[in-house]
This record gives sequence, structure tokens and C-alpha cells, in this order.
Amino acid sequence: MLIGELARQTGCDAETIRYYEREGLLSAPQRSSSGYRRYNAEQLGELNFILHCRSLGMSLADIRNLAAFKADHRHDCEDINLLIDQQIGKVHRQIESLRLLEQQLLALRDKCHDTHSAADCGILQTLVEAAEGEPCVCHTPFGQDNHGHSHDHDHAAKKNGRTQKGRP
Repeated sequence: MLIGELARQTGCDAETIRYYEREGLLSAPQRSSSGYRRYNAEQLGELNFILHCRSLGMSLADIRNLAAFKADHRHDCEDINLLIDQQIGKVHRQIESLRLLEQQLLALRDKCHDTHSAADCGILQTLVEAAEGEPCVCHTPFGQDNHGHSHDHDHAAKKNGRTQKGRP
């Protein structure tokens, strides 16, 4: 099959397929007499493997390692488990980062409770002040102003269907 057909079957952009080939993740296809790439079922399987790993957030280096484990069965499964455990750790760190981002956005959202003109919007005012070097409520510990005083986040929490800690 030509690269366009491989792209259609996998949902992967043709340029990305070429990139995976250049990076050595996808084995080089045969070439027709006119120079067109001709992919086979084996390369389709390789590409699906790569795409599945990418959908799990794995780096190209990790995919390369997994492909090597797949090709050489002498490796111990523990090596694969370690790689997946590291990926799980990365996901946990990303989740914590997203939770912090949510808290920052809730703190920022708490700066504007009513409908105002944009000129009177507490969110915009806070963002402008932060851009000018002022401390920003969204970058202080959640629920406290720059002096350690608690803010009431009930409005933002209720509006978002969340408890005060930002969770349903």
C-alpha cells in the first residue's frame, strides 16, 4: 500500500509516518521503481503499535525501547514494567500539575462574581496587574491572598459544581 492508504487506515498524517521512518521507529518500506514507498502489513502493525503507545503519552524514546523489547524476547518483563511504572509516575505528576492549574484558575475566577464591562472585570484587572509585576492571587497558595488571609471560593466552587477543594 502507498503512504496515503497507510495514512487513511491508521489516521496518521503522511508526514508523521515519514518522520517515524526517519527516526527508525517504523521499518523502511520497499520502494517502487518510481520511488514510491510501498508499505506492507508488518509496517501497518508497527505503525499501529507506535500510535497506540503515543495515545498513552509515551515518548519516542520509550516507544523505541518497547519496540526493542518486542523484537528481542530475551529481555525480562521487569524492564517493561519499569518503563510503564515511569510513565505512570509521569502521569501522576501531570495530574498534580493540572490540579494546581485548576486551583489557580478557580482563584482567578473568584476575582469576578458579577456581570461587568470588561474594563471593570476583576479577572482582567488581576491579569494586567500580574503582567505589571504585581503579585497574582492565582499564584499564591489556593484560598489565600498575598498576606495569608483566606478567600471564600464558594461562588466559584458552586458555579463549577465543586466543593471548596475544587473536587466534585
